[in-house]
Amino acid sequence: QVQLVESGGGLVQPGGSLRLSCAASGSIFSIYAMGWYRQAPGKQRELVAAITSGGRTNYADSVKGRFTISRDNAKNTVYLQMNSLKPEDTAVYYCNAQGVVTTTHPEHDVWGQGTQVTVSS
Repeated sequence: QVQLVESGGGLVQPGGSLRLSCAASGSIFSIYAMGWYRQAPGKQRELVAAITSGGRTNYADSVKGRFTISRDNAKNTVYLQMNSLKPEDTAVYYCNAQGVVTTTHPEHDVWGQGTQVTVSS
């Protein structure tokens, strides 16, 4: 079974930076897309950024120019560099993997357990 483990969340002041990491484990052959979603209290989960195995990226308008997503295909790991953080970026950030091919079966949509990011002075 494929598992995603996130790290790097925490408390940061407005204008600060954080880097999130998410490593996929299991008998993985390939992952089509990896991404980050977030959910703030009382709001729906929303896409923050995603990246395909070929390097094509997609960002939410609210984070363009501030966040950068990248991945290491050899390590099945995705990163989210978050700069110029704002209080409205406060949320639980979830890692997601889509189109996972393993040595035994495919997994279409896998989620991590989430990591809290709090932006506050």
